[in-house]
Amino acid sequence: MIETILSIFLGIGLSASVGFRVFLPLFALSLAAYFNIWELNESWMWIGSTTAVITLGIATIVEIVAYYIPVVDNLLDTIAIPLATVAGTAIMVSTVADLSPVITWALAIIAGGGTAAAVKSSASATRLGSTVSTAGFGNPIVSTLETGSSVVMSIVSIFLPILAIILVVFLFYIVHRLYKKIRRN
Repeated sequence: MIETILSIFLGIGLSASVGFRVFLPLFALSLAAYFNIWELNESWMWIGSTTAVITLGIATIVEIVAYYIPVVDNLLDTIAIPLATVAGTAIMVSTVADLSPVITWALAIIAGGGTAAAVKSSASATRLGSTVSTAGFGNPIVSTLETGSSVVMSIVSIFLPILAIILVVFLFYIVHRLYKKIRRN
């Protein structure tokens, strides 16, 4: 039972991390599986393979670098919301342990995909605001903060899943407060 709860917390934490960078949390999960830090569902064991580690590592580097290229960063944000939703769902399915497939997929779509989409939407709005208010000159700062957030959330999710869920709740609280503030103005 505790393993199941921790696996859900891990999935939600990594899904939130996907909202900042799509491939970085997948790469972190791949490394965790490769080094036997976290055991994945049987059908998702391939994520821990050498091929997956290398492929996701390269994809992570390309994604991080691309977010520092003007115009490309905003283009990536337009396609990243659906990608983040799919990646958040996949991460949740791969990590959740000991639940029926129906519950696992429902949880994955709602908690995994929903969390990733919500965080990515907020991050995209932040980048758009930065582009408009700084003519794009503030975007590298936003990119650095997003990448750093993704790294921290990924590491915390893998090693301290209980803290990860607390961080996700805090993140949603901050997003909610900002949304209310923007809406008022």
